Amino acid sequence: MATPVGWSPGGSGSVCLAFDQLRDVIESQEELIHQLRNVMVLQDENFVSKEEFQAVENKLVEEKAAHAKTKVLLAKEEEKLQFALGEVEVLSKQLEKEKLAFEKALSSVKSRALQESSKKDQLITKCNEIESHIIKQEDILNGKESEIKELQQVISQQKEIFRNHVSDFRIQKQQENYMAQVLDQKHKKASGTRQTRSCQRPRE
Repeated sequence: MATPVGWSPGGSGSVCLAFDQLRDVIESQEELIHQLRNVMVLQDENFVSKEEFQAVENKLVEEKAAHAKTKVLLAKEEEKLQFALGEVEVLSKQLEKEKLAFEKALSSVKSRALQESSKKDQLITKCNEIESHIIKQEDILNGKESEIKELQQVISQQKEIFRNHVSDFRIQKQQENYMAQVLDQKHKKASGTRQTRSCQRPRE
């Protein structure tokens, strides 16, 4: 029996299975009809009873009727198969379009991911440079702070020395004032003694 148009041997599903089963039934029915015809030919050659002939004829009619029904059913199943194959083709084309769209979207996402990864690497490099610069600045600031602390200690020492000098200067100043007062008092006493002596001499 010829293969129906649009039928794929590799097809799957209940429609294809039913189609194969119907085809087998038709082939077996056609074989049976062929055998019955051969029997009828032999009966024409040989004498057979009317009952046997009637039985064979009735069976042949029944087989023809069953064969006709099977052909109708086969046509319906073949129509379903063609419809299913058409849907499969439409779905295949739609799947191909969706596959192309997905591949395009995936390529775009990969491209964006690479760009974002490159930006991320650049940001990481820049952050590392900034962090290194900050560390250097912190080292410089720490050095400056150490210098400032040392200068503060020197200033504190100089202040202490200056305070000591001021204190010594005040003491020295006080001593000088005291000495000046003592000398001034001595000078005044000496001057008073001289005046007293000068006044006493004329009276003699």
